[in-house]
Amino acid sequence: MSAAPSIDLSAIPESQRAAVLAVLRERDALRESNRRLEHLIAELNQAVHGKRSEKLNDDERQLAFEDLEAAVAEAESRQDAEAGPRTPSRRAARRNRGHLPASLPRFEQVIEPDSLLCPCGCGEMHCIGEDRTERLDIVPAQLRVIVTVRPKYACRRCADGVTQAPAPAHLIEGGLPTEGALAHVLVSKYADHLPLYRQSQIMARAGVELHRSTLADWVGTAAFHLGPVVDRLAEHLKTSSKLFMDETTAPVLDPGRGRTKTGYLWALARDDRSWGGGDPPGVVFTYAPDRAGQNAEHILQGFDGILQLDGYTGYNRLRARPGQAARRSSSPIAGRMQGAS
Repeated sequence: MSAAPSIDLSAIPESQRAAVLAVLRERDALRESNRRLEHLIAELNQAVHGKRSEKLNDDERQLAFEDLEAAVAEAESRQDAEAGPRTPSRRAARRNRGHLPASLPRFEQVIEPDSLLCPCGCGEMHCIGEDRTERLDIVPAQLRVIVTVRPKYACRRCADGVTQAPAPAHLIEGGLPTEGALAHVLVSKYADHLPLYRQSQIMARAGVELHRSTLADWVGTAAFHLGPVVDRLAEHLKTSSKLFMDETTAPVLDPGRGRTKTGYLWALARDDRSWGGGDPPGVVFTYAPDRAGQNAEHILQGFDGILQLDGYTGYNRLRARPGQAARRSSSPIAGRMQGAS
């Protein structure tokens, strides 16, 4: 963009200099906004039309779109502010009113006029209606302390002993976290992909100093106690008449090499809803360091039913053995499993 010629403000009447300065400031702001938008658009063009090795992955592409949308919203907000409060917004309002879940708690704020007296002196006015608007509010996660008090009781006349309620069972005996705190750390780490050191930093902002190693101890203890739940869910799925199985890569830290290595998450899933099945959907993930077929064979121990798979050759060992009824389906590989072992 070519630079505009410089303006000698001394040649402009003093009464008009403020207006000229405002125009110049707006010009500079628009130039900066345009440069940012042009940069973001160039990145998107590179992602879509660039060389294959330079293309962004899905997550990076989403981030690029987020930056572009945020920049557009910022530019539109600036234009609305400069247009003045009396000029209606030129952009379509982005609202979700009417679609907020009814289960969310509602806190009403009633805003009354400064005076309810009628200007004509007739007395106090009566309410004839109201306007209601809903906005979404977010309260950040609140850290609190659960204090458990167990009173001790004794008789004043005898010395037969002291009565006190037993202490409630804790997942980490003598530990600091409640079960709700443990669930929050686990969901943040594994569902929201928030590393423990970042969770430690977030808690530190609230005045709670918890080292990453402490959170890691919590995660390990919780994983031990959740193990039987996962095993029971896998047993429940393997009682089904048909299941789906697939594997996907997962980067795993390899401290000795100073980089990550490739591991695999094997998914065993059931979802009969599309054809009216009565069993609830479910999925169990099992980690394995490689993609060998014996991993699937080990996971499927005790399963006797139809297994739907993709065309990966590692599953060939799961085909029915001689003397067993094997049959093809529309899937690349589908066979009758007889107690895989």
